[in-house]
Amino acid sequence: MAFLMKSMLSNQVKNLGLGGGGEESKEESTPSDPAAAAGMTREEYEEYQKQVVEEKMERDAAFAQKKAERACLRIHLREKYRLPKSELDENQIQMAGDDVSLPEDLQKMVAEDQVEEEDKDSILGQLQNIQNMDMDAIKEKAQATFTEMKQAAEQKCSVM
Repeated sequence: MAFLMKSMLSNQVKNLGLGGGGEESKEESTPSDPAAAAGMTREEYEEYQKQVVEEKMERDAAFAQKKAERACLRIHLREKYRLPKSELDENQIQMAGDDVSLPEDLQKMVAEDQVEEEDKDSILGQLQNIQNMDMDAIKEKAQATFTEMKQAAEQKCSVM
């Protein structure tokens, strides 16, 4: 209860102007010039602000470039796997200036994948897959199929 009374009375006294002088002195002590607040001259502060803006623009450009490179990679993967295209990726590439390509390390990875797929699709790749097969199991399956066909033919044909 005492806390409530104290807070109500102190607010009323501050509104009258009798006890609120401390706030005004705080406002007067802070400089209105941001350069003075940072401890620089006006010219130094303007130069600093220009540098900040230039660095921000460089970071934004680098970020847009990275986003466009990622979009280029996604487009490449969509083409590779025949997935539907995305307009968002195309827009990101256009915003970057259409001079976007895959980063070198990603280009190497894509090239390695293409070489591996070409090897698998070639005749030599198929021959290597044949070497990995279990020939005994294939022979057993072929013999079982042949004996089944022979038995079926004997049942149907009276000459055999």
